Amino acid sequence: MIRRLSLSACLPLLSLLSAASVQAALPEAAAPRATIARLEALNASDSFKTAAARLDADWDRIVADIITLTEIPAPPFGEAKRASAFADMLKAHGLEDVEIDEEGNAMGLRRGTGKPGGPLLVVAAHLDTVFPAGTDVKVRREGDRLLAPGIGDDTCSLSVLLAFIRAMDAAGIRTTHDILFVGNVGEEGPGDLRGIRHLFTKSKYKDRVAQFVAFEPGREGITIGGIGSKRYKVAFKGPGGHSNGDFGMVNPAYAMANAITRFSQMPVPKEPRTVFNVGIVEGGTSVNSIPFETAITVDMRSEGKAALDAQETYLLGLLQPAVDAENTARSTAKGKISYEAKKVGDRPVGLTPANSPIVQVATASALAAGTKPVYRIGSTDSNIPMSLGIPAITLGSGFSTSRSHSLEESLLLDRPGTVKHMTVGLATVIALAGGK
Repeated sequence: MIRRLSLSACLPLLSLLSAASVQAALPEAAAPRATIARLEALNASDSFKTAAARLDADWDRIVADIITLTEIPAPPFGEAKRASAFADMLKAHGLEDVEIDEEGNAMGLRRGTGKPGGPLLVVAAHLDTVFPAGTDVKVRREGDRLLAPGIGDDTCSLSVLLAFIRAMDAAGIRTTHDILFVGNVGEEGPGDLRGIRHLFTKSKYKDRVAQFVAFEPGREGITIGGIGSKRYKVAFKGPGGHSNGDFGMVNPAYAMANAITRFSQMPVPKEPRTVFNVGIVEGGTSVNSIPFETAITVDMRSEGKAALDAQETYLLGLLQPAVDAENTARSTAKGKISYEAKKVGDRPVGLTPANSPIVQVATASALAAGTKPVYRIGSTDSNIPMSLGIPAITLGSGFSTSRSHSLEESLLLDRPGTVKHMTVGLATVIALAGGK
């Protein structure tokens, strides 16, 4: 989920997300003239022109890679086959230390000219899709579009990462810093950012990452803020029984209903934007049985950490009173209602200030190419490094897509527009890694 920031909303919202000082939300304000000049010089260089030309010449291969990877299913927690294929592609592109780590991330290093073991730039796109195992992922073409579940989010970006490597190699571009190219697992809902969380907390690179750029489908957007979320599955348990013979006994469905009603009355601020939802209601065995267990799964989101924490406190505080109300209302002769709350998702709130160098470079890259960037708040892999204070942004990989997360997900085969925006991402990566 990504939300566009208007100029009027940007500064108050970012102030709530972080105590950092943030300049006005205009592209020029986040990109000093010197930074723009640096990116203009990069774009005008012979080496970058060669790299950009290679991106264009590689169009058919980029599309072919998208089709190949899309047709390898990558459901949540089932990304292994796609990870293996992507790792083989990274190895074929000459990267070093190619591996699939303990969490399932496929990655490889493009060595820089700096001191070995120094700070590095991570460039990532996620392997997983939202679609369950068994979904038909065969790609089909309709006019100027390719259609298949997951073809946009985020398979197209994996192909773009490979194209970046080929373009830099073709142009002989070297960077000061190492670049770690990553196809990560677990970005989508149930994955709870597990791939990038592992990279930053447990991997051998966790203390080396100085900057992070995630790529998702799209174009002008620069995601600089991370929407936090907390998700709980709450189970309500009781003795159960026959709807006729045990009428009058406590019922976990009623306790659950009490909880849903109280949850629906949660007060939330308008700013920072804070929302909640009951997404799954389940339980029971038959229409004429008092269920012995029911459950709800809830989603809470906010652009502010304090507001998100308040939501969690509110939810956990209403559960026992909801259960107590049912235990008081009906007979507990055969047992009482109890509940169990299990956290099933926890995405941290994060921010990369608009005046930080990583945002300045991304903005300058867009401006140097003649495009106008738009700042956004979203829930992406960048949430993890943002929450740790590591400079991070999410950029569009260049492809225009539609019907994301639907069986009719599609990708527009717009070669000139897509390649133009891919060059913006490539220039950003080169500049951040200290290339010229």
